[in-house]
Amino acid sequence: MPATKDANIVKIAVEMTDQVPQLIEFNQKQPLAGIIQELCNGWNLTEPEQYALQFNENNNNNYITEKNRNEIKNGSVLRLQYSPSKTAQDILHKLNTGSPEEKAHAMNRLSTLSADMTFALDFINKQGLTLIIKQIESGKCKGTVLAHTLLSFVELMEHGIVSWDILNGDFITRVAGLVNTPQEAQVTQAALSILENVVLNSTEGYGQVEREIPIGSLVGHLQATPVVQQNAIALINALLSRADPTKRRTLAATLTSKQVRTVIQNNILQTGAAKGAEMAHQLYVLQTLMLGLLEQRMMTKMDPQDQDGHDKIKELRRIAFDSEGAGSMRGPGGFTRDYKKLGFKNDINPALDFTETPPGLLALDCMIYFARNHPESYTKLVLENSCRADEHECPFGRASVELVRILCELLKIGEAPSEQCVTYQPLFFTHDHPFEECFCICIVLLNKTWKEMRATSEDFGKVASVGREQIMRALETAPTSLDQLRNKLQSLTYSEITQLWQLERNTREEWESHAKPVVELREQITPDILGLIKQQRLAFLVEGTRFTKYSPRGQRIKDKFWYMRLSPNHKVLHYGDCDEKSVPSTEELPSKLAVSDIRALLVGRDCPHMKGRKASHQLAFSLALEGVDVQSLDCVAPDELALSYWTDGINALLGQRMQSKETEKDLDTLLSMEIKLRLLDAEGVTIPQDPPPIPPDPPHYQFCYDLK
Repeated sequence: MPATKDANIVKIAVEMTDQVPQLIEFNQKQPLAGIIQELCNGWNLTEPEQYALQFNENNNNNYITEKNRNEIKNGSVLRLQYSPSKTAQDILHKLNTGSPEEKAHAMNRLSTLSADMTFALDFINKQGLTLIIKQIESGKCKGTVLAHTLLSFVELMEHGIVSWDILNGDFITRVAGLVNTPQEAQVTQAALSILENVVLNSTEGYGQVEREIPIGSLVGHLQATPVVQQNAIALINALLSRADPTKRRTLAATLTSKQVRTVIQNNILQTGAAKGAEMAHQLYVLQTLMLGLLEQRMMTKMDPQDQDGHDKIKELRRIAFDSEGAGSMRGPGGFTRDYKKLGFKNDINPALDFTETPPGLLALDCMIYFARNHPESYTKLVLENSCRADEHECPFGRASVELVRILCELLKIGEAPSEQCVTYQPLFFTHDHPFEECFCICIVLLNKTWKEMRATSEDFGKVASVGREQIMRALETAPTSLDQLRNKLQSLTYSEITQLWQLERNTREEWESHAKPVVELREQITPDILGLIKQQRLAFLVEGTRFTKYSPRGQRIKDKFWYMRLSPNHKVLHYGDCDEKSVPSTEELPSKLAVSDIRALLVGRDCPHMKGRKASHQLAFSLALEGVDVQSLDCVAPDELALSYWTDGINALLGQRMQSKETEKDLDTLLSMEIKLRLLDAEGVTIPQDPPPIPPDPPHYQFCYDLK
């Protein structure tokens, strides 16, 4: 009978410079110190306490500790190196007393090792971070050495061991100087990253960065390499997010100027640099923050004493009806008739139309922008409706208020930027007033749709819903210019939208019959359909997902990703670091987690990595663990669909009910299709609400049927 295999023992190779590799059996239950002692004995090395094991993989050179030793698997190749403590001591010694070549070599090693939490802790405890800060402040480092110094600092700080508040003004001034002067790409890239973190995480640092970094300097970096461009936009976003409303408007005015828009267009949007996930995210954040400036007007009601608002309403009337200079001849009654023709709900006092928020005064701002900047289109639209019968005219005022509300909803104005979203609209970087220009295009479309539908005032809600659908579908194509948006909207006519709706209705039409036989059939096949959904969710987990990395403080780390997937036998989750485009196999993922070790699934506010944050992350979920060293495996899904699939899959593995909205949606769709298929033979037959009554028994059973 063969010997039973011990699951705690894995066979590995251990390498060391200038030594013959050793093949050993690594026992997970044996203390690491004992294993290192045996390896040192095999190579005749003294002082085993000065050595440590290290992973030897392309994307993983971390030191092995009691916490991550479970990531070692059969066939792994490890290295025996000096311990983190000794390595940190050696690097510090060379940085303090070594020759220029030795210092450069030590700094290069430091930039690589700093990403390892174990090493970073030892290095910081030995006052290494203080030395790095002093070296940056001194300004003596140049070129590649300076790049490695800054990169080491960024990596050490990203572990969250030390607060960003430790930095003084001299340090920030020195780093700001690197951004404001021409430097190597690596130096600029790291300096921008440092300043972004200072702005976001330091209580005092924002003011100094805002004073010392002119926006023109950052605009210049938008013409550099893709990573420098990305970090420059990230710093701009950080400055915008921390600025007060007045400064934010000043910054926005600069960013929407033609010069800056041309730089973004020519160097980012048209070169393909925006195709990367991180760059797309930064552009999305920039767009969201810029559009967020409209929130104040959107949430402001019109004050009866607001003279500026009343003047704008009068100007709307004057531009539309006083082109021949006859306005002074009109009395109050004439004004009321004009306001009615302009389509205000309250023609006696149109100011009352702007008391609802959203869209508040933003609607009036868009209307006056349309009238001033596109007077011919405005006059044509108003006068054209004035000539129609009252019930068939498209009310410009009422339609404008509703349209601005729709645009605010679709563009999510007033919402904080999501940390995962990568969807931005390129057309918003093509004009200094993109929102208002979108309104001008869409109000003409709404009037066109009104005519196509031959609508009356009672159909206002229907026209608005069609208009919303047209705009939503046009924006989904991410038009690159206002002309493209206009052309796309022109092609989405009312008849086109109704055809699309009909097609979608036919494909997802639910079986709404409440007949008892159909209800019983639904109950009978529901378990099979749920089994099918579970099978699909688990297949999604086996396929795996790329997640963005987050720091221990719950902050998103730029350009760092990890991948997690379920083993084909549904018993183990494999995970590990990856880059933006790779899809590693289970064998390439170093870490493993047995499904049996998952105690519970936590979502949103309950996740450990989201506690303490002002707003809980909508896409966060955590696997609470037991029986292993790590308390939880924390994730932030890339989108809502991935969140639904992962939470459903984990619940299925834990034997719990799948609770996401996607499950309800899929269940309804599949049930509807299955019931329709099963009832094909009953087509044309009216299914009664209740089964037919059983006829009474015959008076006697003395009868037979003659077959002849």
